[in-house]
Parts: sequence; structure tokens; C-alpha cells
Amino acid sequence: MFLPLGDTPNPRNFTPWVNWALIAANVGVYVLITLPLSQTPVDPTDPLLREYLRAIAPNLPPLTSLRQVLVHLSAYDLFTFAHGYKPGAPEVGDLFACMFLHGGFLHLAGNMLFLWIFGDNVEHRLGRVGYLLAYLATGVLATLSFSLFETGSMTPLVGASGAISGVLGFYFLQFPRNKVKVFVLLFPFFFDVLLLPVRWVLGFFVIFDNLIPFLFAQHGGVAYGAHLGGFLGGLALAWVGESFGWHLPWRDRHWRLGRRRSRRRAEQALERIRRAVASGDRRGALQEVAGLGRDDINSLPPGECALLAQWLDEAGHPVAGSNLLRRCLAAHSGSSDLAKVYLELGLLRLRQGQPTAAYQHLLSVFDYDPDPETAARARQALAAIDVYRGKSRVQ
Repeated sequence: MFLPLGDTPNPRNFTPWVNWALIAANVGVYVLITLPLSQTPVDPTDPLLREYLRAIAPNLPPLTSLRQVLVHLSAYDLFTFAHGYKPGAPEVGDLFACMFLHGGFLHLAGNMLFLWIFGDNVEHRLGRVGYLLAYLATGVLATLSFSLFETGSMTPLVGASGAISGVLGFYFLQFPRNKVKVFVLLFPFFFDVLLLPVRWVLGFFVIFDNLIPFLFAQHGGVAYGAHLGGFLGGLALAWVGESFGWHLPWRDRHWRLGRRRSRRRAEQALERIRRAVASGDRRGALQEVAGLGRDDINSLPPGECALLAQWLDEAGHPVAGSNLLRRCLAAHSGSSDLAKVYLELGLLRLRQGQPTAAYQHLLSVFDYDPDPETAARARQALAAIDVYRGKSRVQ
């Protein structure tokens, strides 16, 4: 058994109100709707009962009578049939309602534990409105992905697992350096609490808890397809957001930097940029950079990428600066000279008020044997982030 207990680092002086509100909404629905209806016998005169029995009859085990079904049926079963998402009878309202309904206490508790641990960092990174929209969007994507594999099914899907899997997808991409406190029980040989890299933990969750059962095991009522769809949806949205530095791209007139093909000789453009950099002509350098295509940026050495990205950000072009750095990392992925690029990416995120995101990039500086000045600047930036001083909390 692997049970996550908390993550580190976490944003300081930040209250994840939206995350708490989502947890409260799920718990509130469980207490006010699920519990009382689960203890209420079904009304034989309810017109929904006949529709429910007609829908589940083809899936009943052999020799199972409808009378046996009625004995174990509760009003909550009919409620989830009415408001859970049914691929065979899709309704827009059910796409959202099903995210707040759960099959039982353990289902709710497991989902809320993951949301409590991982949601605050993602909310801090996306902002409150962005986080809420991302949560709902990945929940919808998860539900729709489930329906792709259950076409025509009238079995309702309920639970926040798909949306929470989307949150995990965001976390996986945005916080690769974080650690998760995990209780490990391999009875009777081993049990302990370990601090593990987050990608190990989430990778285990995706592969062993979802992908393998989805491919090789009977689902047994668990919507593995929804979990996988939500996680992949979160990854995709996080990748798009990171590509634009979480800014509206049209607010930066250079946002397409590096996204178009080169239309001129790279040598000419690079020579003009180098002359401008050598003379300290920021305006001239940025004018040249604005016209660079993909091939041109791939020819820029990492040190020049970092300097030009810094100038772009200071000139009010954070999206272009972020694009330049990310393109440089992709072009020089095998290089050992990326310390300055990671430093500038971390400083850019820090200037944007995103210390937890900056932390990821600043630690990467030390993977590339930085020169003394670069290392000192990275340590100084990390020292400004509480998590580096060992003051982080595991929640």
C-alpha cells in the first residue's frame, strides 16, 4: 500500500481558497445528499425506478431477479442515475454534477486527500479563476474520455477523480522537483514514511493504478479511462499554459517569437544580434530578436538566449522571453551549458510572483555545472524562497 500524506515545497503566505471550496463542496454534497439518500429506501412509485431497472437489467448477473435488486436499492442510486453522467444519454448538466457525487465514504476520502495535497500548488500557479476553470475543464475532458470507451452505456459515472487526475497532470509537469511524503506498507516486510520524488509517485498512480488495470483487468466499477483522460488533459493544458508563460499571448506583440519558420539567413540575423549585444544596444537586439524564426533560435547559444530573454522580459515581453528560453532548452537538450537558461527561467518566474515554479528551474541550474557567478545568483534567488531554507511544510 502506498498512501500519500503531503507534498513539499508549498507556497507560503497563500491560502488556497478555491481548493478548499472544492473540497467543502464535495464533502457538503456527501453529507447533505449522499448520506441521507443512501439510507432512504427507494419509492416504488418513483417513475425513475422503471427507467433505472430497464437500464441495468442487461448487466445483471445470471439468475438475479429484480426483487433482489430492489432489496439493496436506495434513493441515492436513483439520484446518481438521474444526475450522474450516462454516455448513452449525455446531458451537459450531468457533466458537471457528476464531479460532486461519490459512491461512498472511501471514494470521497481518497479523492479529497489527493486534492488537498496537490491542489494548492496548482492553484497558486494558475491563479484562483484559472485553477477553477482548469479543474472543471479537466473534469469534463475526463468524463468525455470515459464515454469514448463506454459508448451507449447507461451506467452513470460519478466522482471527482477525473478532475483531480487533471490537477495531478498539471502538478506532474509544473512541479517536477517537488517531493511527496508517502506511507509505504509492504506487510509484513516493510513499512515506513518516505519522501519520494513526485514524478515517481504520480507515475506509479498513472501506470499501476490506472493504465495497467485499464488495459488488462476488468474495470470493476472504476472508471480508469476517466482518470487517464483527466491526467492527459491536465498535462496538455499545462504544456500550453507553460508555452505562453501563463499570460494572454495577444498582450505581448512578440508572443509568436520562435513559432514561425525562418525566412532569412540565420547567419545574418545572428550577426546583427551579436553586434547589438556586444555594444549594449538592447533596442537593436530586441528588434532583431522579434524577427527570429525557429531555426534562428536553435542557432543561438544558451548564454545569449538567457541574456536576450532577460532583456525581453524587462522590456515588457514576458511571453516572448519565456518562449525564447523554452525553445533554447529544446534545441540544446543535450548540452551541458544550460545553467544560465534555467537561471533566467527561474528568475522570470520569480518576477511573475511564482516562487514554487521558480524553485523547479533554479534547482535545475546545479545539474549543469554552473560557473561561480551563475551558481551564486541561483543560490541567492533560492534563499529568497522559504522552501530552500528548509522551512517548507508538508501538508
